[in-house]
Amino acid sequence: MTPKDAVPDHMVPDHTTPGDLTPEDLTPVGRLPEDILPEDILSDDDVDAGDGAPAAPASSFRFVVPDDLAGTRVDAGLAKLMDISRSQAATLIAEGNVTSKDKAVGKSLKLAPGAVLDVVVPERRDPLEVVEEVVEGLNILLDDDEFVVIDKPVGVAAHPSPGWVGPTVVGGLAGLGYRISTSGGPERAGIVHRLDVGTSGVMVVAKTENAYTALKRAFKERTVDKVYHAVVQGLPDPLAGTIDAPIGRHPGHDWRFAVIEDGRDSITHYEVLEAFGKASLVEVHLETGRTHQIRVHFSALRHPCAGDLTYGADPRLAATLGLTRQWLHARQLSFDHPRTGERVTVTSEYPQDLRYALEVLESGQA
Repeated sequence: MTPKDAVPDHMVPDHTTPGDLTPEDLTPVGRLPEDILPEDILSDDDVDAGDGAPAAPASSFRFVVPDDLAGTRVDAGLAKLMDISRSQAATLIAEGNVTSKDKAVGKSLKLAPGAVLDVVVPERRDPLEVVEEVVEGLNILLDDDEFVVIDKPVGVAAHPSPGWVGPTVVGGLAGLGYRISTSGGPERAGIVHRLDVGTSGVMVVAKTENAYTALKRAFKERTVDKVYHAVVQGLPDPLAGTIDAPIGRHPGHDWRFAVIEDGRDSITHYEVLEAFGKASLVEVHLETGRTHQIRVHFSALRHPCAGDLTYGADPRLAATLGLTRQWLHARQLSFDHPRTGERVTVTSEYPQDLRYALEVLESGQA
């Protein structure tokens, strides 16, 4: 593994770690960069996990700061020394993997000529690697020769992706012994649609190439009926209606979405099933399937999903209802069987956290 390949290229928060060194701590050691000896490169055995056991395999390097980098910020200087991006260098620093005199170095410090930097580059897991594991709460609702319908628990992603290190549907099915055979990357095997990590409920995964092709087409042509239940704050007016508003990335927050003029067409149909005063249980039918669509549309109506702090939910109500995520559940999925053409409908029951929140609302304690 080379320094250039060792660290994923992603941004880290602009802050320094506690106990940063002062510039005076980066003192010269009295020799030039060309004086580095083979023994200056730390071996993997020198990196300790903190309990006496060796840490995970890693690459370690020692650098002596040359004169032409004197006065440069540590993150910028380290990027040049290791031939990596500045954000990659900042990640190493923020993780505490860059030290001088056995003390963690802050990225905003200035380098002194001749100062020694010890760098540990931890081994990074391939972000697209499928980890086979039994995922708690991932239950099989319908097992067919062509597909499998699951109950996806909260906190599980559909498939591996950069930046996600938790469990996935693909890995969970592999852990249960399912061997999906479809086109596309192995990390997305059988995935024909997705649910947000923070959304629970029914989800279909193709097992065969035939089912994969047919179901992908069905979702694209909108012949799949997707029914969600959500608890939203307040009482929507009218009690039944359609939200037709384009959705795109929020102009000020890359990790959020919003109703924006040049967004993608997004259509949500809803009907209030029960009103509780501070919140309402609504049934939602999606005509389109944009990322965070239900959450964004109801937030735009000023009726965000209860518990959805990202999109403006009241944290006090969330605490009262015991919610640590949005009250949103993929309740039912209906689609044509990819081989017989018969209509298949599968329903998912509410998980415990959503049931508890409903009980609190029904009791009038909220």
